Amino acid sequence: MVSRRETWTTEEFGTSHTGAVEAVLGDGTVPAPVYFDSGSGGGGDPVSQWSVYDGRWPHVPRAAAVRAVCSCGWAGPEHRLDWEAIGDQDLAEAGDEQADACDRDWYAHTDQVEATTIPLPETVTMLLARLEEEIDKLTKTSPVAAVRAARRLEVTAERVGYWAARGTANDLDTKQAAAQLGLNEDAARKLLARLGRWSPYR
Repeated sequence: MVSRRETWTTEEFGTSHTGAVEAVLGDGTVPAPVYFDSGSGGGGDPVSQWSVYDGRWPHVPRAAAVRAVCSCGWAGPEHRLDWEAIGDQDLAEAGDEQADACDRDWYAHTDQVEATTIPLPETVTMLLARLEEEIDKLTKTSPVAAVRAARRLEVTAERVGYWAARGTANDLDTKQAAAQLGLNEDAARKLLARLGRWSPYR
């Protein structure tokens, strides 16, 4: 069962790079998810949100630090929690500065991921940005026309993506394609299958 905690993703990399703030104990280990009684006797859902690890419940340890983590396996530097300063304050508020530092660490990580992907020609990057800008402007004057433009964009993406996906499958294996797209192998396989119109389970 997946424990509940706040996570973040980027539009391009999606769940291949899901970020979160993780609690770290004094011995350097990561605490197990905790359960809070829902009142029905079922024990509730597992929770691993960093801010619950305040040591105020017998079954909940106290975090010594927090760090950013990513579903790809990356982990950022630890940011220590000053419990003398925190005192009786709610950890979600008192540790906000450390959590924000984790947020910045994770976004720096996604910048590094982007730097390892296959670069796009500047002309393509500029055209995509200009197209987005023009459709945003169109939305303010004629939303339905903007919908039509977005649909035309979908049609174009499906058409050019078909041959691009098939060419990629001919040139690269899934692991190589995933690395150049900044995705995990499962996400890369599903993306190429969707664009190339074949089963991802072939």
